[in-house]
Amino acid sequence: AEQANAVTHILQSDSCFQSFLLEGITGSGKTEVYTQLCRHFLALNKQILLLVPEIGLTPQLQERLKERLDAPVVVLHSDIANKERAYRWLQTKHETPMVVLGTRSALACNLPKLGCIILDEEHDHSFKQQEGFRYSARDLAVARGHKEKCPVVLGSATPSLESINNVLCGKYKKLSLPSRAGGATFPDIELLDIKSRPLEGGLSRPLIETIKQHLGEKHQVIVYLNRRGFAPAITCEDCGWLADCRHCDARMTLHKHPAHLRCHHCDYRSAIPNQCPDCQSSNIKTLGTGTEKAEETLEALFPETPIIRVDRDSTRKKDAMKNLVEEINKGLPCILVGTQMLAKGHNFANVTLVAVVDADGGLFSADFRALEKTAQLLIQVAGRSGRGSSQGQVIIQTSHGDHPILQQIARGNYQQIAEELIEERRSSSLPPFSYMTLLKAEDPNINNAMNLLEKTKIMVAETAADANQIVELLGPIPASMSRKAGVHRAHLLLTSENRPALQRTTQQICHWLNSNRWGKSRWMIDVDPIEIN
Repeated sequence: AEQANAVTHILQSDSCFQSFLLEGITGSGKTEVYTQLCRHFLALNKQILLLVPEIGLTPQLQERLKERLDAPVVVLHSDIANKERAYRWLQTKHETPMVVLGTRSALACNLPKLGCIILDEEHDHSFKQQEGFRYSARDLAVARGHKEKCPVVLGSATPSLESINNVLCGKYKKLSLPSRAGGATFPDIELLDIKSRPLEGGLSRPLIETIKQHLGEKHQVIVYLNRRGFAPAITCEDCGWLADCRHCDARMTLHKHPAHLRCHHCDYRSAIPNQCPDCQSSNIKTLGTGTEKAEETLEALFPETPIIRVDRDSTRKKDAMKNLVEEINKGLPCILVGTQMLAKGHNFANVTLVAVVDADGGLFSADFRALEKTAQLLIQVAGRSGRGSSQGQVIIQTSHGDHPILQQIARGNYQQIAEELIEERRSSSLPPFSYMTLLKAEDPNINNAMNLLEKTKIMVAETAADANQIVELLGPIPASMSRKAGVHRAHLLLTSENRPALQRTTQQICHWLNSNRWGKSRWMIDVDPIEIN
């Protein structure tokens, strides 16, 4: 009934623009709503654009749409070979009724008879293009819906604070799916205190026993750990040396298959040293746990159980993710070890336990969006559990079980979390109650990058007296990772509660920077930045 009500409200806006926020808890059947909308608009000889945040989500959704719809489902994303992608892109220029399923770049395809735009997991930061031409696919989808006079549906179990605020302002209409489809119930969430507990590959003994119990009942288990590789760092126990990247202000990650050190920022690789380069000690040890180490630990603890690792390294080959999803959907007992790729959108009916190895990483970050991201991620990954007929369970390992955000997550109460965070943002004049533009400068010499930004700030102060009263410039300062891929980076942040004033100042900066020569320095503008690092 809740799904039918959502579909009815959306279809009432047929042939006119309206943005809908479809907020449904994980497992509430948002995909069924999307399918019914596709069926309706296809019957009207219209086309549907359905966007997902990750390439790995397309195989399962494509199969479900093909089973249910008597129309072409055209998939568009960057993993498709150029020749095939060009052919599919040209397909979208025809007026044939079809569903285009893709990632953010698919937003730009032609579709002359567009009837509806749908974004699944609208909160996901993968919808923001952060290199080259920077844009938000979510915001551009709303803009395109307005231009094409068609409804836009933004679906999520954990909506972004920006979208929630747009509902409060009357810009979006909210539709709710508060219960799970098919009689399934939301999983029980437990915070497991790991202070002073011995860990095996990041896993505590109570967690290991719980995994054993679920496997014994012929179910599947997800072990979530948002770190690729075997270990995030290696160090010398005698002198404290750490393996740093030569080109970035970052640690090298240890990988074992094949054995090497790799920087996850610039992809620089080197051999694993047999002894410390500073003191020549051979007493080298690893720090922390990555997916490879968790996989190795679980293989030793459960030698009879298949261990399936799902991260960027294990899914590089063509169709690797599709094959892994097909293997998991067979329903046989197994343990899935993975990163955020496992947390988004997947529907694995036989998963009854989700284990979060370390939930504390985002609780004490300098990023003002960190608590929002952490809450979204943990609730999303928890939602992979108990989607079938069996009751689900979630265990979150933490050293800060009394943290108020984790307490709310344990209750599955994202709405309360969002309300509290929105009030914090309002009182601090942070987005969505103010607007930001980030000016980035890059140069082999940090002084040159800082000089470019400093001159820009002086120019704004001297020539934009009116705008300067309502546009605040913060910086310039070196980026949190000052050196990346051998290039130094610095930031100048513009913030204002007046969007037109910020736009005018941003345009003035672009014109001034373009009219001057800056040697080897490069600059770029990021409007509404998601990450300031």
